[in-house]
Amino acid sequence: MSSNAARNSTSRETKGFIMLRGAMVMTSFRESLFDAANREGITPNEFCLQAAAEKLHSSGRHFSGVFYPGDFSEARSA
Repeated sequence: MSSNAARNSTSRETKGFIMLRGAMVMTSFRESLFDAANREGITPNEFCLQAAAEKLHSSGRHFSGVFYPGDFSEARSA
């Protein structure tokens, strides 16, 4: 799909659910995740989704979603 077609298709995008569950982690990771999310004032799920979005964005992926300008780390540091 060309970049123009990708941009045009985003106006017709629909919402989709992401069911995240079943992940097992060490308790120290879980505590760090919950602490970091709490400090940001967001849920651990939102924190994980934002981290995934930042990684996708930094690898050159383009998408629309629940994120706003300034949500990505490189935008904050600019």
